[in-house]
Amino acid sequence: MEDKLKKLETKIAEAKLGGGEKRIESQHKKGKLTARERIHFLMDEGTFEEIGMLVTHRSTDFGLDKQKILGDGVVTGYGEINGRLTYVFAQDFTVLGGSLAEAHAEKICKIMDLAMKNGAPVLGLNDSGGARIQEGVVSLGGYADIFYRNTLSSGVIPQLSAIMGPCAGGAVYSPALTDFIAMVENTSYMFVTGPNVVKTVTHEEVTSEELGGASAHSTKSGVTHFTFENEIACINGMKNLLSYMPQNCEEEAPSIPYTPGDETRALLNDIIPDNPNQPYDIREVIDGTVDENSFTEVHKDFAANIVVGFARLAGKSIGIVANQPAYLAGVLDIDSSTKAARFVRFCDSFNIPLLVFEDVPGFLPGTDQEWNAIITNGAKLLYAFSEATVPRITVITRKAYGGAYDVMNSKHIGADMNYAWPSAEIAVMGAKGAAEIIFKNEINNADDPAAKLAEKEAEYAHIFANPYRAAARGYVDQVIRPDQTREKLIKAFKMLENKAVTLPKKKHGNIPL
Repeated sequence: MEDKLKKLETKIAEAKLGGGEKRIESQHKKGKLTARERIHFLMDEGTFEEIGMLVTHRSTDFGLDKQKILGDGVVTGYGEINGRLTYVFAQDFTVLGGSLAEAHAEKICKIMDLAMKNGAPVLGLNDSGGARIQEGVVSLGGYADIFYRNTLSSGVIPQLSAIMGPCAGGAVYSPALTDFIAMVENTSYMFVTGPNVVKTVTHEEVTSEELGGASAHSTKSGVTHFTFENEIACINGMKNLLSYMPQNCEEEAPSIPYTPGDETRALLNDIIPDNPNQPYDIREVIDGTVDENSFTEVHKDFAANIVVGFARLAGKSIGIVANQPAYLAGVLDIDSSTKAARFVRFCDSFNIPLLVFEDVPGFLPGTDQEWNAIITNGAKLLYAFSEATVPRITVITRKAYGGAYDVMNSKHIGADMNYAWPSAEIAVMGAKGAAEIIFKNEINNADDPAAKLAEKEAEYAHIFANPYRAAARGYVDQVIRPDQTREKLIKAFKMLENKAVTLPKKKHGNIPL
C-alpha cells in the first residue's frame, strides 16, 4: 500500500506542476499568475476541492502522444467564496498554451453540470491560446458543448468570466454568453480574429492590445464590464461582485445585517442645480441614497450617459439604473439602452430589486443613431423594464421628457412605486421646444420674437415643468423632499418584499435584438 500511496503523491505533485518550472517562470515574467495561484487567491482558504486532476487527453496525432500532461491544461473544482459554494475552472497557459480540446472541455462541462444541479455560481478564469489545432473538429465540438451549457445556465445560476490572458477565436463566445466579464489591463485580450488575420484581410495594422485589450473592450465595444490593473485586483473584484448575487434564480438576493437609524440625507437637497440645463453627477445622488461605500458600478467606462451597478440599501442588495446628466445631458442612445437593458435583465433573472434614478431629456437625435437602429435598441430597454417582475422603484430627480420618460421604468410599464423630487419636470419635451411648436405663429408675428418666445417658454414651464400634473394623474405616487429619499425607498422596498407577478404563459418573448 505504501508504494501505491507514494505513486499517488507523485502524480499529484506532477499535476500541480502543470507545464513545469520553466513555463511557470515564463508565466510570472509576463506579470501573470498560474491557474492554481489564481484559485488560491479566489477561494476561501482550505475549501477548494479539485476535480479531474489526473485527466489527460486521448489524442495521438502530430506528436500529442508525447505531450500528455496531467490535468490537460485546465484546473477545475469547487469551493467557497465568502462562505458560499462556487464552482471554478482556471485554464493553465503553462500546459499546451491552455488550449482547449476534448478532455479539457469535458472537465469544464462537468463542473458546469454540477453547478446547475446544485444551484451555485460558475466562475471561469480564461487564459488560453484557443482551440488545440492538433485535435481538429474535436476542439470545436468542445467549445460548442460549453456554449450550450452557458446558454442553459443563463438566468439559472450566475456565470462570471475573468479574462486573465489571451482569449481568441471561438473561445470568446463562452465569456460573451456569461453574465459579467472582467479583464486585466495589459495582459489580457479578446478577439474573434487576431491582428495577423485582420492585416491579411483588411490590411489594417493593429496590435493585440489595440484590437482587443481591456481598454478597447471597456470603452469602445462594451464587451467587458470591468477592468482591473492586476490579477489580484480582478479576483477581488469578482469576489465582491458575487456578494450582491443570490446562488441561483430560486433564491433571494443576499443581505447583510443593518441597524436602522436616522435615514435623512440633507446633502441630497443641494445636488440639483437651479439652472435646469446645468449638469451634475448622478453618482452623488446614488452615494447619498444607498448604504455607505456599497455602490459597485458596472460598465463604468462604456456609455457613460447611463450609470448601472449594484448597491445595498438597509443591507439588502439592489440594482441601480440612473441617467447621467454629467455626460451627453443623460440622453438615451444606442449604447446606453443596450447597457441598461442587459443589466435590468440580469437583476430580474436573479431577484435583485431595481432602483431607477431618472433625469433624461430624451433620445439622442441624429442620422448615426437612426441608421444604427436607435428604435430597436431603445426598445430593448423598454422591453427589459416591462418584462421585469422584481420590485421596481423610480425616482425622478429632474427631467423626464418624451418617450424616454416612458422607457425609464414609468408607472405605465409596470413600476411599483414612482417618486419625484420637487425639481422634476415631466413633459413631452423641454419648455423651449414646446413653446416654439405650440406658439409658432404667435412668436413669428410678434414685434419682438425673442421676447415672445421667452414669455411663452416661461408660461409652458410654469404649467408643465413640474411633477404636479403627473402626481394629479397618479403617474407619480408621491412628490418627496430629496432628503427623504433614502427613508422612502427603504420603506417601499420592504413593502414590496413579497411582490408576486404572473406573466402570460409563453415559451419566451421575442426581445428586439
